[in-house]
Amino acid sequence: MKDDDKANKITKLLEDAHEAGALSAKSLAALDVVDIGAQIQAGLGVTIDDIAASEVVLLTMMPDDSHSIAAAGNTDSVRDGHNFVIDALSHSKQSGEVLAHTRYLNGHVLFPYTALEHAQTMTAANYDPRLGTPLYDQAVVVLGTVIAKAQELAQAGIAVRTVTLIITDGGDYGSQRCKAADVKALVTDMLAQENHVVAAMGIKDGTTDFRKVFQSMGIPDKWILTPGNSATEIRRAFQVFSQSAVRASQGAGLGGFSN
Repeated sequence: MKDDDKANKITKLLEDAHEAGALSAKSLAALDVVDIGAQIQAGLGVTIDDIAASEVVLLTMMPDDSHSIAAAGNTDSVRDGHNFVIDALSHSKQSGEVLAHTRYLNGHVLFPYTALEHAQTMTAANYDPRLGTPLYDQAVVVLGTVIAKAQELAQAGIAVRTVTLIITDGGDYGSQRCKAADVKALVTDMLAQENHVVAAMGIKDGTTDFRKVFQSMGIPDKWILTPGNSATEIRRAFQVFSQSAVRASQGAGLGGFSN
């Protein structure tokens, strides 16, 4: 597919979501395809023709790959936590209905939406946290990808639920085009549909008020995790998220994290 065709596809999916009432005009403006269409396209992955299930859960994670993760000695913990979530869903009864996608906080796509059995684990070879924290810019990209993929599935008559986790150990630093309000517009629209969970994990850095940061992005307090800066607490937070993701894959009603 040519780049223009890809951009047109994303535009059409997002405009269809807007017409269906799933996206507000403000959210549609934030998802300006001229700026981020190629990034969204990079995450869409598996085609509708390759999906046999009548119901699908989209599991999406955005691990922080900023230099402070490495500086704080948390590289292994974030990597292990991500892999734990993939493994937990792989062992759930609904594993065959889950499509997973991981995009790092600085935009690198580890893998686009794919069946769990093809999901890549994070390794020392593919995860080297050493960049910045464009939290708002990339949150818009990853949520735009979730929305576009969910719209694509819905148009094919496939019921869809989504569970997304944004991970950071600092506030926004480096965003060029989006603000917290842009993220909030998307999250608000998604939550109104009642088939999306948008969660966030703020790994303690000693200064950032993560609840304030995430609330400004529209993420409900019940879906915010704030582990301390230790391997044990970080892995525990990923475990809590994985439990919620498994429940979501089973169609269970979710009222927030169960700690």
